Amino acid sequence: MRKTLHNGLWAFLFSVIAILPASSQTKDSPDWLKDLASRITINGYMQGGYEYNDKGGQTTSTFNFKRAIFWGKARITDRWSFLFMNNFANSKGVLEYYTDYRVTNDKALTVRIGQFQHPFSLESPLSPTMLELVDVTSQAVTYLANGNEPLLGPNYGRDEGIMLLGDLFNNHMHYELAVMNGQGINQGDGNTDKDVILKLEYRPTKELRIVATGQKGRGHAINTCAWNDIQVGDNYRRDRVSFGGELKMPTRLGEKSTSGGICLRSEFLAGKDGDVGSRGAYMTGSVAVGNGVDLIASADYYDRNTSVSGWQQTNLMGGLQYWFYRKCRLQLQYTHSFCGHLLGDDYNRLQAQVQVAF
Repeated sequence: MRKTLHNGLWAFLFSVIAILPASSQTKDSPDWLKDLASRITINGYMQGGYEYNDKGGQTTSTFNFKRAIFWGKARITDRWSFLFMNNFANSKGVLEYYTDYRVTNDKALTVRIGQFQHPFSLESPLSPTMLELVDVTSQAVTYLANGNEPLLGPNYGRDEGIMLLGDLFNNHMHYELAVMNGQGINQGDGNTDKDVILKLEYRPTKELRIVATGQKGRGHAINTCAWNDIQVGDNYRRDRVSFGGELKMPTRLGEKSTSGGICLRSEFLAGKDGDVGSRGAYMTGSVAVGNGVDLIASADYYDRNTSVSGWQQTNLMGGLQYWFYRKCRLQLQYTHSFCGHLLGDDYNRLQAQVQVAF
C-alpha cells in the first residue's frame, strides 16, 4: 500500500508539472507560473516487446514491459538544478533523485549529491534509449557495473552518494569521482565502508572517446550465488576496473539514426568479489544502411569465476533497428549463447522491442 501511494503521488506530481508549460501560454498566467514552467523539463520513454527462448529442450515465450521511465529536471538557478526519475514498470520505482551545483563559471567542477548512476564503466551510464541491445548492456557490465549479480541484487547501476565531475583541457578530458554506499538503489549502506569510483574519459576528437574506470569498496551480501561462497550478511572485497572506447562517425545514411551513421563500442572489465575473480569483454557495433535502418552486431564474453572452468558464457547477436521517429524505434535481434557446462545448455533467443520516447 505504501509503495502504491508513493508511486501514485509522484505520478500526480509529474502530471501537474507536465501541464505547466501549456498553462504558461495563456495571457492571464501569472509571471511566477511562466517562470516556473520555463525552468522545468519533462522527459520519458517506454520499452516493451516479445522474447522467445529455447534451452535444454524447453521453450519459453513472453511479452514483457521492461521500462516506463519518466524524469523531470528543475533549473533552480543558472548553477543549481534538481532531477527526479521514476520507473513505473518495475518494483524498484524511484531510480534517481539528486541535485547538481556547478561550482565554477565553466564546466570544470560540479558537485552532485543524492541517488544517481555511478560512473563505473563506459557502457553502464548510457541511456537504454541509445544502446543497441534489447538487453541494454553486455554481460560484464550487467554483472559488474549494474549490480545484477546475485550478491547485491539488481541495482541498475545506481547508488547513493556524492560525486565531483567536470570537463578539463578545453573539454578533451572528463572526470567523475564518486564516494557511494556501495549497497545499491533505494537502500542504506549495509556496512560502514564506502565505495570510491573514478572515471577518466579522454576525447581526442569529437568522434572518439577513451574511458578508464575503477572502483574500490566492500560489499554487504544480501543473497548468495552459485559461483561464490560468500554468505548472506558477509562484508566482502568488491573491486572493479574497466577500459574501453567508443567511436561514432556520422554519415549521410545515418541522418535518421541517433547513432549518426557508424558506432563501434568495446570494453574490457574485471572484478573481484571476495576471493573470486571475474572478467569479460564485449564489442558492439551499428551501421546505418539508409531510411532510418541500422544493422547491429555484438560479441559478448563473461566469465563469472576465472578460477573454475565452466562459468563462462559467450553471446553472439545480430539484428536491426528502425528509427521511425526521433528517439523512437523498432528492434529485432537474434542471439545464440554458448554456455560453460556449469551454466547448462547453449540456447537461442529471439527478441523484438518497441521504444517510444520524448
